[in-house]
Amino acid sequence: MLNMVFDIKKEHKLSVLCLGAHCDDIEIGAGGIIIKLIENFPNINFSWIVFSSDTTRADEAHKSANALLRQVKEKQIIIQGFKESYLPYWGAEIKENFEQIKKEVFPDLILTHYRNDLHQDHRLISGLTWNTFRNHLILEYEIPKYDGDFGSPNFFVNLDEATCQKKIRHILAHFLSQNTRQWFDKETFKSVLKLRGVESNSPGKYAEAFYCRKITF
Repeated sequence: MLNMVFDIKKEHKLSVLCLGAHCDDIEIGAGGIIIKLIENFPNINFSWIVFSSDTTRADEAHKSANALLRQVKEKQIIIQGFKESYLPYWGAEIKENFEQIKKEVFPDLILTHYRNDLHQDHRLISGLTWNTFRNHLILEYEIPKYDGDFGSPNFFVNLDEATCQKKIRHILAHFLSQNTRQWFDKETFKSVLKLRGVESNSPGKYAEAFYCRKITF
């Protein structure tokens, strides 16, 4: 298995754009890689955008993002108020959001939803990501859910036990409104990380998985 290394000097300002349809999506799908990036690139900056929320969820999302990015000096956290599960019906307005993002954010790396995710909100955000950003490294993360849409990702971020536990503790501590959901627990999150660790032969036994559809060498 080949390892990819970011050809970026430590002093370079690495810019990351994180996009999530719902308030916990980024943390669930990409919390591990975000932790590793912050540890390895001290001059990193984040643009963190969530598209749907209500009052309770927005408060959770702000606190979660600020806690996860507490060591990051430059960060922009935006939590939009579109209605969850109705994003396709707000397509024009969300498209306008993306056009504004393109004018203000110039990322080296974009973390977004999996293109073939069966949740309609996730698919919309993924499609608009690709429609808006044509010359960027885009990694599509996965979210466990009832629909059973897990595929065969081709990009793995190896995680050790400590990072795995840190990610899971963070999610469970910051999104208390989701605790009644049957799948929203430590076992689900750890099982996904363990499975992807097996598939990538991770030295730390755990991994996050992504879909990388275009990459240049």
